[in-house]
Amino acid sequence: MADECFTDPRLAALYDPLDPDRSDLLPYLALVDELGARSVLDLGCGTGVFALLLAERGIEVTGADPAAASVAVARAKPGGDRVRWISGDATALPPLQVDLVTMTANVAQAITDPTGWLDTLRAAHAALRPGGHLVFETRDPSRRAWEEWTRDATHQVADLPEVGRVEAWLDLVDVTGPLVTFRSHYVFASDGRHLTSDSTLRFRERAELAADLHAAGFDVREVRDAPDRPGREFVFLARRP
Repeated sequence: MADECFTDPRLAALYDPLDPDRSDLLPYLALVDELGARSVLDLGCGTGVFALLLAERGIEVTGADPAAASVAVARAKPGGDRVRWISGDATALPPLQVDLVTMTANVAQAITDPTGWLDTLRAAHAALRPGGHLVFETRDPSRRAWEEWTRDATHQVADLPEVGRVEAWLDLVDVTGPLVTFRSHYVFASDGRHLTSDSTLRFRERAELAADLHAAGFDVREVRDAPDRPGREFVFLARRP
């Protein structure tokens, strides 16, 4: 099940205004061009930022996400009618044969259950045409990114249209093995509401990810660095034979 920050309509509407810099998506756009992909399945599409960027370029796009509130935000955006939206996870996909499957940002790590992760990889494999590719990013566990998830480091205040001033920050809640849980806070100045959303990410080792991809039928073509976060991320590019 998706986190409250994606499933609660009040919080889903804040996602883009509180994170307006999506330069992290530029390498994915470049990869679409590099691979010559003309059809893309964006798993965990959220509020549709990447899917809509692709649609603007004339790419045939399917965006899927289990959080209906986030998909509703995506549908309502300009150009939303150019994308095929699906409210559901990878196991709820209709038959597809796309050139590229993407999981940007935290999507891969948010699938914490090992069985659910393998099911997702197998569903991505099934959605690809032979010779198609899967690309996703995941944080390198050795960099211990969670140590930076403090209120001081993440605090922000934004004045948002139709909402007013919102104060937001993260708190680290728990680290148990590869699972890291953090809490997102949102305080609305207009009425003093303080909403929270708990999220858990799984930090997988590089060798573990390669083994999972092979088990799902993929060939690992390359593991790249994230240009905007050098040395902090694994960007896996895998191919369906």
